[in-house]
Amino acid sequence: MNQYQKAQEALNYIRKLTNRKPKIGLVLGSGLGSLAEEMMDVVSIPFEDIPNFEKPTTIGHSGNVVFGKLNGIIVVIFSGRYHYFEGFPLDTITLPIRVMHLLGVETLILTNSCGAVNMDFIPGELMVIKDHINLVFNNPLIGKNIDEFGPRFPDGTEIYTKSLRKHAHEAAHDLGFKLQEGVYAWWTGPSYETPSEIKMIRTLGADAVGMSTVPEALVASHMNMNVLGISCLTNMASGILDQKLSHKEVLEVASQTNLQFMNLIKNIVKKL
Repeated sequence: MNQYQKAQEALNYIRKLTNRKPKIGLVLGSGLGSLAEEMMDVVSIPFEDIPNFEKPTTIGHSGNVVFGKLNGIIVVIFSGRYHYFEGFPLDTITLPIRVMHLLGVETLILTNSCGAVNMDFIPGELMVIKDHINLVFNNPLIGKNIDEFGPRFPDGTEIYTKSLRKHAHEAAHDLGFKLQEGVYAWWTGPSYETPSEIKMIRTLGADAVGMSTVPEALVASHMNMNVLGISCLTNMASGILDQKLSHKEVLEVASQTNLQFMNLIKNIVKKL
């Protein structure tokens, strides 16, 4: 069974529970799942109930597909995601995005919690992703191309849609704060980077580093979806400050930023 058939099987199951056809989809990162609680008229489906889906194993990722209304607009939220470091193959990691596409989603908002590499950034700030660097050196599009999804050689010039980035900045301005913007580097994890690796990542041109988002953005772009990436900068990356890193800190800072994050997403959705 190829990726298209797996996604179609998952879609068929979801369609038995809801016939909603959202145009906007969101993937929520570590500690950011409470946005799903802001939705009205909700239908929630656990990942593990859906054919070909797995239950996420990372703390802060509940693993539910949630349909509902956000600011009166029908959206679908994937509360939680799969990570490469959990041992999941890239086909599994990106399957939810394929299913979103089949559901009718045209605009994808990817969120994550990550470390700041740019020393001008401050933990607790939000960053719009303008581009990424793939330091995992693997790609979910490797293998036989699935023509139903997209072309064999998709363009990578504008994976993160410029007009959506502009919308995000305008939405933040309306709320009285400024978004950072920068390049996101994808790291395998689960170990955090060493100080020397962070120096390398900064030299390569990245402003932040995290363990998700890039494979999802690649398959979304492959399917010609509009993509917006927003990172919650939960900590300064390794070696910048004289302190060790922990996932507990990531969740704590993400929780503290939650209200600003939720207001931003709701304002972006309203503008769309």
